[in-house]
Amino acid sequence: MKKHLLAIAVTALAAGSAFAQAGDTLAKIKASGSITLGVRESSGLSYTLGNGKYVGFHTEMAERVIADLQKQLGLAKLETKYQPVTSQNRVPLVTNGTVDFECGSTTNNAARQKDVAFAVTTYVEEVRTAVKANSGINSVKDLNGKSVATTTGTTSVQTLRKNERAGGIDFKEVYGKDHADSFLLLETGRADAFVMDASILAANISKSKNPADFKIVGEVLSVEPIACMLRKDDTAFKKAVDDSIKRQIADGSLAKLYDKWFMQPVPPTNTKVGLPLSEATKAAWATPNDKPMEDYAKK
Repeated sequence: MKKHLLAIAVTALAAGSAFAQAGDTLAKIKASGSITLGVRESSGLSYTLGNGKYVGFHTEMAERVIADLQKQLGLAKLETKYQPVTSQNRVPLVTNGTVDFECGSTTNNAARQKDVAFAVTTYVEEVRTAVKANSGINSVKDLNGKSVATTTGTTSVQTLRKNERAGGIDFKEVYGKDHADSFLLLETGRADAFVMDASILAANISKSKNPADFKIVGEVLSVEPIACMLRKDDTAFKKAVDDSIKRQIADGSLAKLYDKWFMQPVPPTNTKVGLPLSEATKAAWATPNDKPMEDYAKK
């Protein structure tokens, strides 16, 4: 009987510990000696080179955050597990604990803030339009009667619809399952344009067979703060991540990282993305905050 009661007590203790760790990411990381980072396959800020190798501005920034977490937790070793996520599954994988934090190309908006938290903004994105250089398309109004690609599960879909309604423009939406797939729709002529974050458009153009065949055109369709995504109501973990990012901003290492990934030749094709640091991103770094995109729209 005593053994039975002891077994129940141990089970209850373990369950209680697991429950506590579900809302305490730092404790979970310390106990397991590992952290799971959500990464993207084909984003402008996070992408794969194949063979489980993930790179990019946001990926390398996250790796520096992880190094700071390792120091904070006093761990001799901290294993990083890379978990690819998509636009559709990234929020569920963070909320269910599969991913500890995601640093891809996720827009911080009010709808997502109901389910997840965001670290301070590390990149302010402009949504633009990529077309073939010889297409004759130069603005949103030129998309009337055309096929426009965007990626399922992204905020660009809503942006596109708003412009469609506001401008009285009628175009056909075609969806890629991920950003590489959406760009392929443009590349192969199944879409006349690809509407997405400028960094994603520029990165996909730079990696294409003939970058000169494409250009980014037209007005800025929306301005969106991009940030690492975390579980809600885990203030200690959010503070640790924010503190690392603020350190990287303050010591100039984040600016150097931006230059490395956007202004210098990058793998796999050794071409430059060529997107200078925007004034909006500089402003976000000057006063670190986790405001959603709706606050940017008010300006």
